Amino acid sequence: METNDDKSWEVIKSEPGPNLVLFQARYDWVKNPRNEKSFKAVILESRDWVNVVAVTPEKKIVVVEQFRFGVSKTTVEIPAGIIEKGETPEQAAMRELEEETGYTSTNWQYLGWFEANSAFLNNVCHSLLALDVVKTHPVKLDEGEEISIDELSFDELNKTIEQGKMRNSLSVLALSRVFDLRQSK
Repeated sequence: METNDDKSWEVIKSEPGPNLVLFQARYDWVKNPRNEKSFKAVILESRDWVNVVAVTPEKKIVVVEQFRFGVSKTTVEIPAGIIEKGETPEQAAMRELEEETGYTSTNWQYLGWFEANSAFLNNVCHSLLALDVVKTHPVKLDEGEEISIDELSFDELNKTIEQGKMRNSLSVLALSRVFDLRQSK
């Protein structure tokens, strides 16, 4: 891939856009270094996110099923959420796993972070692996959540992905850091 790091995009001016609850819109007027043309870019500012690959002692993967407004469908995903102010990714992962599923773990591994969508989002998603998770608490859902919880074997997880029931790219990306999703095991 050919890049030209010597040229940068000049931000001519920046102004806040509407507050969209989960996001704060921002408008940047930028100049393209290739052709000197200026245009208005939309940036959605958000806190960083976290998601959790949670694996039981029986090697089952904990997933959540919930309605997603953006696609107007119920989807299967791994537990995830927003990192609250003052939280580390690890603290947020532990909180989200417990709140959404009631599962907890004392065996955590950091899997890395990913840009959620660098075309217009300014945040990242941190992924963590929780091993030997067990159900220890009741779920504590937000008012806007209705979640079903399931434990899937690796083959069931692969089938769920192949059937298009799990389409969330950040879920699949985090799972791919732990499992080879190209083949059933």
